[in-house]
Amino acid sequence: MKIIADTHTHTVASTHAYSTVLENAQHARDAGLSALAITDHTPASTDGPHVWHFHNLHKALPRELLGVKLIFGAESSIIDYDGTIDFPDEECAALDWIIASIHRNHLKKASPEEITRLYLGVAENPLVDVIGHCATVGYEFDYEKCLKKFKECGKLVEINESSITWKNTTDNYKEIIRLCKKHEVPVVVNSDAHFCTLVGHFDNALKLLDEQDFPERLVVNADMDRLTEFISAKKGNIFMPPSCGK
Repeated sequence: MKIIADTHTHTVASTHAYSTVLENAQHARDAGLSALAITDHTPASTDGPHVWHFHNLHKALPRELLGVKLIFGAESSIIDYDGTIDFPDEECAALDWIIASIHRNHLKKASPEEITRLYLGVAENPLVDVIGHCATVGYEFDYEKCLKKFKECGKLVEINESSITWKNTTDNYKEIIRLCKKHEVPVVVNSDAHFCTLVGHFDNALKLLDEQDFPERLVVNADMDRLTEFISAKKGNIFMPPSCGK
């Protein structure tokens, strides 16, 4: 399976990442990617940039850089067990791509019942596109119930290359992948790169998918038309020239 877009990457705007947009785009091109999402942490996060960073994406950056199409987004943190995210609705609506993730500095470990309630709440947010790295140990939930809800609400489940290397997450990912296959829940495969050389590298994630013979048709960022269609359903075709409208 070939992934054609990395839809979760960070730049120096997130202060625990170390590469520029241009450096990430260069490595995306070299990895053979067609598209790249810029998804820095939101301003309420410990290392998030000022909100002007997100406002300026549309003004400062082209829609294509070094032959790689750019998707303007953010990774927002889930901040309570009702599934609230830390980025205002109007800011989310102005971007192409919103990932909602649990981060330990925002949310302490909790019971599976509380985390289940959290993810059911996130699923109801129409502005969230992707459920980020949801296999973290200590934040387990009722996978079957929530994954079915994610599908119902049009959320993509992220198979996150970076988090597979975190302690003991592999078994959780295997179960999530098994259930996504069973219930035909669409996924995205992402690097969550915090340095440019990691952009476009998904070996561990793809291995887990291959082990379960996961259908390529359910991997949204394995096909450019599929990815464009997903984004266009909410935002219009963001890759059309401005004169053509959205």
